[in-house]
Parts: sequence; C-alpha cells; structure tokens
Amino acid sequence: MPRISAMLMCLGLCLLSAASSRAQLGMSIFEKPTIASLFHPVVGGGAVYQDTRRNAPNDSPTTEELSIVAKDTVDGKEAYWMEVARAEKKGGTMYAKVLITKDDFQFHRMVFQQPGQQAMEMPFHPGQNAKDNTVAKNLDNWHQLGTESVTVPAGTFSCQHWKSDSGSEVWTSDQVTPFGAVKEVNASSSKVLLKVISDAQDHITGPVKQFDPQQMMQQMQKQRQPPN
Repeated sequence: MPRISAMLMCLGLCLLSAASSRAQLGMSIFEKPTIASLFHPVVGGGAVYQDTRRNAPNDSPTTEELSIVAKDTVDGKEAYWMEVARAEKKGGTMYAKVLITKDDFQFHRMVFQQPGQQAMEMPFHPGQNAKDNTVAKNLDNWHQLGTESVTVPAGTFSCQHWKSDSGSEVWTSDQVTPFGAVKEVNASSSKVLLKVISDAQDHITGPVKQFDPQQMMQQMQKQRQPPN
C-alpha cells in the first residue's frame, strides 16, 4: 500500500493485518467490510480517494487508489488480487497488492513494489489474521442511520450512512468497488471519492523476489546515519 523506509513498513503492516483499520498511512480500507459486508470485488473495478488530514491542515491532501486487478483461487476458494496505490511526496507511486478470498475476507499473499525497484513478496503465514477477531468485534460498534444522497467529486450516490460509537461516519454505495466507500469522516481525517475506475490494470511488473526484513532494517539504519 518509494525508498525503503518506515512508511513502507507501515503499509506492509496495514495490509497484513485485518485488524489494523486505522493504519499509520491513514487508509481505513479494512473498516468497509466490517460495517457493511461490502467487499464485492469486480476485476477492473476500483476507486480513487482524496484523503485530507484534519490534524495537519498544512499538509496537502493525498490520493489513494484501491482496485481489483485479477481473479484467482486459494484452496478452491474464489479469491481476488486487490491493489493499493499511493503517490509518494518525492515522486513516483508505491503499489501493494493482496490476495483475498471473497467468502471469508482472509489474506493469503502480499506483493509490493517501490518506484524503480523490483517487486517483492512479503512473508505471510496463512490464517494469521483469522486468529484476531478484532474485525468481528468492530461490527457491534457501527450503526446504520439510513439512506442518504451524497455528492462527491465522483458524482452523486444513494448511500447507506453508518456511524460508529467513536463518532466516525462512512457513507457506502454498492456502485463502488471494492468496499463501497463514497465518503468517510473521522476525528483525524476526511476522505471523499474522486473517481470510479472500470479499467484498472495491475501496476506491479517484472519478477518478484522474497522480501528480506533484515536487509530493509539495515538500509533504514543507513538512512538514519548522518552524512560524513
């Protein structure tokens, strides 16, 4: 979900844990199926969002893209590759994709690629996110308030309005894939749908190597060292 950095680690943790609904990158993509069971993947479909941080008004809004780029199977189960794209401030776009089984929303593989770098696959232990029931517990924290018409840059949508006990609100529509989110507002940020995608392509190219966490930590330590 750039150079090897702490941001890269945060994106990896975000995509590897279904319970991480408030990831450090500001992507709450895993709340959508929790509150409305709206994971309805369509190959080639996707959405582009603008995320504005309320606690950092001087920061420029960021753009995030979620899309379904391929269909697959895992142990005979229907699965989809979901790609996450996020533009880097220093140029280029970072891509990450996860393989998710549709019926149980479990993650099975993750691959990411930094601008100008070879694609890497994160080590993943099947079923590790199934052991954490935080996502299921979050369902009780959300309540449906009814149907509303919501206008965002992508157009006007008839949405289900959801609100959590913490005050966060999400408006969802079955016209938007993969999670239905049209608008989201919480204490730290607001997010609106900029564009609905119907021709999404897989941006991760070339051979894929296994991710080496030790190598990443070494490079991060080198970056922290002051120049001679």
